[in-house]
Amino acid sequence: MTLAKIVYASMTGNTEEIADIVAEALENLAIEVEINECTQVDADEFEEADICIVATYTYGDGELPDEIVDFYEDLQELDLSGKTFGVCGSGDTFYDDFCKSVDDFEAAFAKTGAVKGAESVKVDLAAEEEDIQNLEDFAKKIVASF
Repeated sequence: MTLAKIVYASMTGNTEEIADIVAEALENLAIEVEINECTQVDADEFEEADICIVATYTYGDGELPDEIVDFYEDLQELDLSGKTFGVCGSGDTFYDDFCKSVDDFEAAFAKTGAVKGAESVKVDLAAEEEDIQNLEDFAKKIVASF
């Protein structure tokens, strides 16, 4: 069975909700899903998955959240050739660097040899109806590309 691993960082609960929406969408497509908060898991656990997804928020002026920095650094050292990845997350359009952490993780995954399964999804604060549809489409595209 295909395994998707979702790792998330969430301060307000918005990004955890985004991760849950993606997880549910994947499960509806008959994908087995493991979901973990970023401090509870090591990056090398992505080596056991077929599909690797990170959901993160962006802190302040475009910084990675403190709690996901180690995971981010470790991720870049992995060889994830043959695996599919996706990145999604939340931010606040008030800031110039909206959802920059999503872009940072996309660049980190590119170094691993994994293949991007879908365009990243960026959500302004909490996921609303259109965002939920975009996240469900994101999950479908990742599975279709796998």
